[in-house]
Amino acid sequence: MENRSTEDYIKGIYSLAGSGRAVTTTELARHLKIGSGSVTDMLKKLAAKRLIEYRPYRGASMTRTGEQLALRILRRHRLWEMFLARFLGYRWEEIHDEAERLEHVTSDELERRLDRALAYPKADPHGHPIPDALGLMIEPEGRALAESQPGDCVEVLSVSDSDAGLLQHATEIGLKLGIRLAVKKTMAFDGSMVLKIAGKERVVSSKFARNIFVRKIHEFGRRKK
Repeated sequence: MENRSTEDYIKGIYSLAGSGRAVTTTELARHLKIGSGSVTDMLKKLAAKRLIEYRPYRGASMTRTGEQLALRILRRHRLWEMFLARFLGYRWEEIHDEAERLEHVTSDELERRLDRALAYPKADPHGHPIPDALGLMIEPEGRALAESQPGDCVEVLSVSDSDAGLLQHATEIGLKLGIRLAVKKTMAFDGSMVLKIAGKERVVSSKFARNIFVRKIHEFGRRKK
């Protein structure tokens, strides 16, 4: 594996844009919480290693080699998240930072044994898909809860792991993977939503709703065919 700094950059670019559009230095600097000047220097080094394609003022995009590396890091990260939650009792808001550290010190053999011990999981505790040993990953279908309409009944597929506070709040209001909830109302002035979760009405912010991903089951009183 590459050194930690390289891995963090590659995973950051992939997280922001996958294998698609170019990521600007400003976006990446904000994501990694470092200065833009440092980002520019590192992008040039990554381009020299052919992990990315970089054009000044236009940003960085993944090469096939870079994408394979990103998926390998992502696989290790999500395997560790599952291990921490399943065997060590970590809550889902606690596992991201621990997995960030562990992903960088995981050998190929440890990765194989970790996968086997977990019975080859397909998704992590936040509902995000785990790439397989060949780097193949199928993104689940779904859309942000914020795109749902009043009257929709939806099932929660995944939750963003970028904010521990959001995950803590999700737990407090009874929201978890696989739960079904009803959208009662959307407030036009700020995008907040009134949801019915496990028989209780809850009000969530538009930011919260943008970070919860769901699939529509049916509308109130009418099953989806």
